Amino acid sequence: MKASRLGRHARPLAILACFSFLLLHAGHNLPAQTKAPTQEPPPADILADGVGAEQVALINDAIAKAWQENKIEPSQRCSDHEFIRRATLDIIGRIATVPEIEQYLKDPARERRSRLIERLLAMPEYATYWANHWTILLLTRRGADKLHQDQMRVWLEDKLTESKDHVPAWDRIVAEILTATGRTNENGAVNFTLAHLGELVKESSVDGEGYDMVPLTSRVTRLFLGIRTQCVQCHDHPFNEEMGQHQFWGLNAFLRQVEAPQGRPGVTRQNNLAARQHEIRDNANLNPRSLVPYERRSGVLLYIDPTFLDGRKMVRKPGQTRRQALADRITRSPDFARAHVNRMWAHFFGRGFSKDAVDDFGEHNPLSHPVLLDRLAGDWAHRYGHNPKELIRWICNSRPYHLSSIANPSNDKPEDEAYFARMLLKPMSPEQLFESLMIATQARAGQVEDRKAKLSEEWLDKLIDNFGDDEGNERSFSGTVVQALLLMHGKEIDEAITDKKHGTVATVLKNRAHSRLAIREAISDLFLAALNRPPTRDELDKIQDRRSVVLSQTKIRDPSAFVSAFYQDLFWAILNSNEFILNH
Repeated sequence: MKASRLGRHARPLAILACFSFLLLHAGHNLPAQTKAPTQEPPPADILADGVGAEQVALINDAIAKAWQENKIEPSQRCSDHEFIRRATLDIIGRIATVPEIEQYLKDPARERRSRLIERLLAMPEYATYWANHWTILLLTRRGADKLHQDQMRVWLEDKLTESKDHVPAWDRIVAEILTATGRTNENGAVNFTLAHLGELVKESSVDGEGYDMVPLTSRVTRLFLGIRTQCVQCHDHPFNEEMGQHQFWGLNAFLRQVEAPQGRPGVTRQNNLAARQHEIRDNANLNPRSLVPYERRSGVLLYIDPTFLDGRKMVRKPGQTRRQALADRITRSPDFARAHVNRMWAHFFGRGFSKDAVDDFGEHNPLSHPVLLDRLAGDWAHRYGHNPKELIRWICNSRPYHLSSIANPSNDKPEDEAYFARMLLKPMSPEQLFESLMIATQARAGQVEDRKAKLSEEWLDKLIDNFGDDEGNERSFSGTVVQALLLMHGKEIDEAITDKKHGTVATVLKNRAHSRLAIREAISDLFLAALNRPPTRDELDKIQDRRSVVLSQTKIRDPSAFVSAFYQDLFWAILNSNEFILNH
């Protein structure tokens, strides 16, 4: 009989036995408090080609010093299986494949983690993943239609793809985004400005109409300087004495000569491509006096000309537009590198150096390791040319990144998270979840690019309300693991699990005979495919014991069908476990 999605084929006791067991117990790698052992640091990993050794040592020393000063014992080093899953998710946005795990484990023990990091950075998926990641940050999940998001993503992927003649530099990429001109179908970078134009305004000093650029002003400072200015648009900051209303409008004045001849694009699914192409250009006739008005709460109307956040007035080189002058100021600001390092640290560790938001520097949001942040930002900017891959190498080769997520009594409190003495659990993003399901199940829909893209769009549309908002803030799904998976699981996943010829379960059934030993190997294959680790001996024993109980209590008319149902339900249970949906 066909029951709910959870019990797709109603296997009398088998599904209940396996499914309930896995949901309750498949948390092998999830945090449980353990006694804090006194431990010596493990032998240092050998870095591939010695890359970033100085910065890795800097991170290790600074973090270890904070542990010592605060009497914190770090968690144990994570297992190799935990590490490959974690690093693969963080760097290219999906879990590892079984062949990748096998290749990884063949490398020398002290070198395999660094070698893995280099392999991941060299994969085409690296640029694809980070282009998508930054498209979401730049345009928000709802701030542009799919065509414009795709144009931005393709442009970013091209800029982030390293070649013999091209080494990506984040400052140059950001400068191009901030100053982009042209049509959306010719220069995908213009979509950033188009998505945040704001309202149409007409001033007496303006020939023609322009946009107030209010959304763009706050988006630029948040993303590229780590400073939230939207709250000082109307008044001085109530908690941050360093931020005043004049700073918002002084920076806004740099942007007031932007012109969008076709107007502001709407979020639409219409198929008229010509109607969905838009243009951005700089018009020197807009706001020619360089003055922007703003009203104080007292009702006093003030004017300000282009002024950077530090109070410096606009200085333009010959032929330079206002936006180009602003891009120079932003990418040369110390906060530019600090903001990127802090954001990337948060991506890999689950929180940044700042106490709260990663994009809100200030005295109200203190830093846990200010000296380390400044040093990493300075090295990355001045010695390594803002190359995003260098920063990832330093973070992922550092000792804190290799720690287990299992807490101990000295590091299990919320206030201890600032010391990075254990890895925090991170829910997968919708994109990571989709890609990981495709990898785990080997769904045929995931093997054909066009079909996979269509499926991805359909599934992500279901999840967008739960994972993001129109301010660009990412949120964790608030429901249960099962509810999250049910939102996504369509017939393609059902088919991938039950397919008798293709997919992970079919391959396991094909490759493993049904002897007692092969059953354990088959279970191990399913765990490795979905969780990137083998099952523990206890898990193997319990699953096999439950299988034996079902066999002894049930009349099995078709042994072959029972075996298929057993592995399908077991795999479904693994995919619905906390351990699958979390990056740990």
